[in-house]
Amino acid sequence: MSKRKQHAPEFKAKVALEALKGEETAAELASRFGVHPTMIHQWKRALLEGASGAFERGGRKSPEIDEEQVKELHAKIGELAVANSFLERM
Repeated sequence: MSKRKQHAPEFKAKVALEALKGEETAAELASRFGVHPTMIHQWKRALLEGASGAFERGGRKSPEIDEEQVKELHAKIGELAVANSFLERM
């Protein structure tokens, strides 16, 4: 028995968009792209369900956090806090 194929998200989106166009049947798309028609229906459903997320506020990816920069900034905050408390006593 062969292993299951892992398809890239870009490939799935391409096939699902072709299915949404409706120019070809699922069987025709399946033979063209080499996947089972059931997979095409699942990818199409997933695309339709997730499409509203593209228009939601705050739906953007959160920026990646650079841990090294965070450590440097925390150290700088500590230095400034010490300097500030020293100057307050004068």
